[in-house]
Amino acid sequence: MRTLKAFQEEFDLSTKFLCARMFDRHRETIRTQKRHVAVGNLVRITKTTLALSNRTGFHSMSLRDLASESGLSMGALYNYFDSKDTLLLMILGEVAAAVKETLSSPPQALEHDPLNRLRWLLETHVYLTETMQPWFVFAYMEAKAFSREGRELAVRSELATEALIAFALADGEAQSVFVVDDIDLTAAIIKPLLQDWYVKRSKYRRRGVSAEQYVRAITSFVEAALTR
Repeated sequence: MRTLKAFQEEFDLSTKFLCARMFDRHRETIRTQKRHVAVGNLVRITKTTLALSNRTGFHSMSLRDLASESGLSMGALYNYFDSKDTLLLMILGEVAAAVKETLSSPPQALEHDPLNRLRWLLETHVYLTETMQPWFVFAYMEAKAFSREGRELAVRSELATEALIAFALADGEAQSVFVVDDIDLTAAIIKPLLQDWYVKRSKYRRRGVSAEQYVRAITSFVEAALTR
C-alpha cells in the first residue's frame, strides 16, 4: 500500500498547480495574459471561494463578498470569469479532471488483477480527496446550488468513479475472486464510504484516524463483503 506522501509525490495537486491548469484551460476567456499574475490571482480567488462557501454557502456568496475577502476589486474578478456560474464550472472542472487523471490509469500490472485494482482504486480515491479536501467538500456540499451544467458535470464525474469500481468488481466476479449479486448497486454502495472521508473529515480527525488507516479499514470492510 502506498502512503499519502507517496501519492502526493506522484501527483501534483497543489492549489497553485490546479490554478495554473485552470488558467491554461480558460486562457481564451481570461483577460489577464501574464501567466504568473493570472495564476496567483486564481489561487486567491479559488481559496477564498472555497473558504466562503464552507462558511456561508456558494449560493449565498456574492461577488462583492469574494472581492472583499480576496483583496481583489470587482473589475479584477471579471478579468477571470463573467459570472458565479462560470467560476463554479472552472472549479468543478479541475475536480473532475483530477478524478479522471488519478483514477483512470491504474498500473498496467493490475490490468488482470481485480482484487489489487480495487484496492488501488479505494486507496487512490482516499488520497486524492485528502489532498484536495476543500475542493471535494465544495463539490459535494454545494451541489444543490449548482446550475444545471454544474450538476451534470458533478454527476458525470461521480458516475465515472462508480464505473471504474464496477469494472473491477465485474472482473473479480468473472474470475471468481468476488461474489457480487448486483455489480452496479455494489459500486454505488462503496462510493459513500469514500465520500465519508472528506465530507466528515472532522469525525476521523477527532479519533486520530490517518488517511492510511482509513484506507486499510474500508479495504478490509469491502473485501470481507465481497469474498465469501
